[in-house]
Amino acid sequence: MRQQKTSILLISSLICAFSVNAQEQPKAEDLVGKNYLGIHGMRINTDDDRLTPNGVDFIKHANGIGAEFGHRLSEYSELRISYTHLNLTRVGWAPETPSGKNIAANYLYFPNKQNFYVMGGASALDIIDTDMSVNVGAGYRHYISDRSAIYFEGNGHYQFDDKYTDLSAQIGLIYFFGDTAKKIVRTAPVKPAEVAPVAVKPVDSDNDGVIDSKDQCKATPATDKVDSNGCTIFTEENDALHLHVKFDNSKAVVKAEYLDNIKAAADFLKQYPHISLTIKGHTSSTGPAAFNKKLSQQRADAIVNVLVNDFGIKASRLTAQGMGEEELLSPANTLQAHEANRRIEAKVRVDKKVAVKR
Repeated sequence: MRQQKTSILLISSLICAFSVNAQEQPKAEDLVGKNYLGIHGMRINTDDDRLTPNGVDFIKHANGIGAEFGHRLSEYSELRISYTHLNLTRVGWAPETPSGKNIAANYLYFPNKQNFYVMGGASALDIIDTDMSVNVGAGYRHYISDRSAIYFEGNGHYQFDDKYTDLSAQIGLIYFFGDTAKKIVRTAPVKPAEVAPVAVKPVDSDNDGVIDSKDQCKATPATDKVDSNGCTIFTEENDALHLHVKFDNSKAVVKAEYLDNIKAAADFLKQYPHISLTIKGHTSSTGPAAFNKKLSQQRADAIVNVLVNDFGIKASRLTAQGMGEEELLSPANTLQAHEANRRIEAKVRVDKKVAVKR
């Protein structure tokens, strides 16, 4: 705990020392779109519960160096990825202590677009074991030129698996490269040249090739092909759904292998919310007709339940109809024919108008 307080106090002192002299501070808008590379040193004061492989000794802290890559997204924010190799320090009698690493992705937010920032992110933190960790922290960046800066930051880390809490302090040097996202081009004022008057051209507001005085559709999309009146030309197209699901003998249980087919039907219904669907249940010709009629209805109802409960289709758009053995795919008295007849089927076709492109 004493080392943790010392690290935090050191970072605070350095921030105060450098904040009074930022003569090379670039404007935040000049950094937008630029990338940077950097190197850094890190110290982590680890959770007291981190044990070495012998289960007795524990990891006290870790020191390391690493590299990073960042990109300035806007005047307020950056993304940064980094890698740090860690040398672990143990307390106890373990024969050796393995090294570790920290692979991190962080989002940096600059509330005043200048030096101070807060940050948060996630990392694969390897201290004895690799675990997913989240971190939050704050830092300060001091520019030593319009492209280079040193920074100091502190972070708190939390690992989910073993609920470890670690503290880290980091110091680094970065260098920006690349052009800014926004370039300002200044040109000398030019005196307008005198030009001869020209004839006024007919106006075509939507640039479809038909002048406004003859255009009966004055806001056609630029990508559409138009007729002599300036209106979009449409062609007829259709889209169709055919759902086919098989069942085991005397069963009305929907098997998992058909869930993708049912999802495709649900997606079709969501694409065309104005249509409804009739689901017909069928059986083979074996067994009493009354039993088969009831079983076919149960099969159709089972598909409706999956569409409603698993894929969010409104029940009012679906009709379950048991056909029994009335519409056999094959009348043969064979195992193959009976298997083919134990099914549900649903078919629907949608006709639609599609704009012809230029």
